[in-house]
Order: sequence, then structure tokens, then C-alpha cells
Amino acid sequence: MARQTKQKKVLNSHLNSFTSFFTAEDLFAKVKEEIGIATIYRYLKSLVDQGEIHSYLCDRRTIYSLNKKSHCHFTCEVCSEKKHIALKKLDFLQSQVPGKICHFQVDVTGICESCSSKTSS
Repeated sequence: MARQTKQKKVLNSHLNSFTSFFTAEDLFAKVKEEIGIATIYRYLKSLVDQGEIHSYLCDRRTIYSLNKKSHCHFTCEVCSEKKHIALKKLDFLQSQVPGKICHFQVDVTGICESCSSKTSS
């Protein structure tokens, strides 16, 4: 079991405040007076390696999530807003996979409703 340092306690308390996905920079913004960005990257990598959190590549950036289940994200190409999409199964893909799907990551890009309505008016 890893040692629980003062820095880890601070990071854990702020980490649990996220309700959706976040970046290392988001966590840094909460603790920048106390902890450096390099420490945050090492901390997040160790949590990913231990299976405590998941990391995903989204829009060429690493994002993290406390939700360790499968993920689907929608990113608007106009305003860059990101939304989580509740998608539990990929039944249409299972027949194409030579084995069992354990978890998945899907990144969808398009134009959100808000931006779409602005361009069509």
C-alpha cells in the first residue's frame, strides 16, 4: 500500500470534487498554491496504473474520470464543449470483435444543438 503523504491527501480531497471528466490542469487549478503540476501528473499516472481512475485521449488531450466504466463523449467542433453520453453497450460492434468487449471509449465530434441553432438562424 502506498504511503499517504500530505500532498496525496490534498489531491484526493480535490479529486473527489469532480463529478465528470477532468484534466491534470483542472486539478492543478484547484491546488496550484500547494502542489506543482509535475507532481499532479505523476499522481494521476499512478492512479491510472493502479486502476483507480481511467484516462482517455480526447481531442489530443488526456482526460481523466473517476467513473471506471465505459465512456462515450461528444465534442462540439464549433465551441469545443464536451458532453458525456450514456452508452452502455456496443451490440452492433460485438459481432465484429473476436472476443468479449470489456470496456470501451468512443469519441464523437459534431455540432452541438446550441451552435447548430446559431448557424441555422
